[in-house]
Amino acid sequence: MINDQEIKALISLLDDPDEFIYTEVRNKIMSLGDATIPFLEEYWENHPMNHESQERIEDLIQQIQFDTTYSNLENWVNKENPDLLRGAILINQFQYPDMDPKAVVDLIDKIKRDIWLEITPNLTSFEIIKVINKVLFDTYGFSGNKKNYHSPHSSFLSNVTETKKGNPLSLAIIYLLVTQDLGLPIFGVNLPSHFVLCYLDELNTNIHLTEMESEDVLIYINPFSKGTLFDKNEIDSFLEQLKIPKKEEFYSPCSNIDIIKRMVNNLIFSYEKLGYNDKADVMRKILRLFN
Repeated sequence: MINDQEIKALISLLDDPDEFIYTEVRNKIMSLGDATIPFLEEYWENHPMNHESQERIEDLIQQIQFDTTYSNLENWVNKENPDLLRGAILINQFQYPDMDPKAVVDLIDKIKRDIWLEITPNLTSFEIIKVINKVLFDTYGFSGNKKNYHSPHSSFLSNVTETKKGNPLSLAIIYLLVTQDLGLPIFGVNLPSHFVLCYLDELNTNIHLTEMESEDVLIYINPFSKGTLFDKNEIDSFLEQLKIPKKEEFYSPCSNIDIIKRMVNNLIFSYEKLGYNDKADVMRKILRLFN
């Protein structure tokens, strides 16, 4: 096991003009993973270096952070029941490697508690949805980012929880995070062009997710329009407008894998629209994990 002094000694060799030595040192540091990042950051801050050496360390930190997050996401994808919050945070970390998930987690827990305090056993499903909508959209002020609908910032939970503005998918994720832990039968629905939610008939909530169908759905919820309710007929009309053939998956609950995969696709589209081709390419590499 390499010790701290050996790590520091390796890092000091990163400014060696010999390309072979630099490559060998870089590969060795890469193999040690994210444990080296604090040492790299400390060296960058406290040691005089030329511009090339600074860029070498910055590039190395970014590559280690990417590889670590990529590996974590690969493990997440291969889990039997991957956690939705964990998946969303991992995607967030590709853009913001230094993000502290605590701020997001704390806000989700706070909203969850506020909803729990207002839900009583005698409430109907529609009354429960009304409580959730009031807390999320009135008390906390979440709303759809209609002005910058395709902004990549609207996909990242750290931005959405800070600005209270998101796209249909990120708002739906927050809705799910604050309700599913409360045992409420709310799930995502992978509707083309506009992600929505469904509230299941509580008589069918013991069915496995892969076996749930549109017949199990009591009502649909649109978080982008502050929790507006609608039914299957409106999905029919929406698909007709888009000239998209009807499929059962457009009416039925989807998995957490489907949700995070859609988030990646959204980011590819957003980055391409803004001309950030390098970032779009990174997301395409990430997308391959889901295929």
